[in-house]
Amino acid sequence: MKTLRALICAIVCAGSAGSAAVADEPCKLTPIGSAEVLAVRDGRTLLLKDGRELRLAAIEVTDASRAALATAVADGRPLRLEKLNEDHDRYGRLVAFAFAGEARTSLQLTLLEQGQARVSARIGDKSCAVALLAAEKRAREARSGQWTHPNFAPLQSENIIQLKAERGRFVLVEGKVLSVRESGATIYVNFGRRWTRDFTVTILRRQAKAFAAAGLEPKSLEGRRIRVRGYVEQRSGPIIEATAPEQIELAD
Repeated sequence: MKTLRALICAIVCAGSAGSAAVADEPCKLTPIGSAEVLAVRDGRTLLLKDGRELRLAAIEVTDASRAALATAVADGRPLRLEKLNEDHDRYGRLVAFAFAGEARTSLQLTLLEQGQARVSARIGDKSCAVALLAAEKRAREARSGQWTHPNFAPLQSENIIQLKAERGRFVLVEGKVLSVRESGATIYVNFGRRWTRDFTVTILRRQAKAFAAAGLEPKSLEGRRIRVRGYVEQRSGPIIEATAPEQIELAD
């Protein structure tokens, strides 16, 4: 019996250690060179001395973020550039994580920790998303930087007038999920009874497995308070299309 108990303990402990290793797995980036900054275009865009334009990956900013980015690169240190996925966008801009000099903290994390940026809707890597969302959470809970601004902080799902006013803009929305329904190829996460008016999050059925694997099986969201990030669209009512699990966080 003692031998059996010891064996079970060993298996459980090994499993726990493995889970911890996965949870603590660092964000893995690929170095793609270095560059020097010529000018700051906006809160996440830098003009480089070699003529390229660098778009900081994985964050969303406002006009007020520009000053914080300018301060972060003001000392003139060269930037180390590292990519996660594609290193150019459809406009030909370089897209990367940037580190000033020998700093271990990216410009993205610096802006998030200062409350001058929010995490984008789609990151493309769970470990990277976890680190970025954690930095954003710390700033949000401390009400640092722009988190005191009503449109930077999460909007409430029942505030339909405000959500409509944010059409086409990146926002965070919080609220309690009333129901989850499927129709055709789409899953509808409803925050109200009137689907022609109330806020809704949509998920394609073919993407449901990815959400379930991340602990966000769509049907399980019913009755939960969640936070969702993305661009507001207006259909019958305001909606956000969720295409990646990192867009949704449990808020209760």
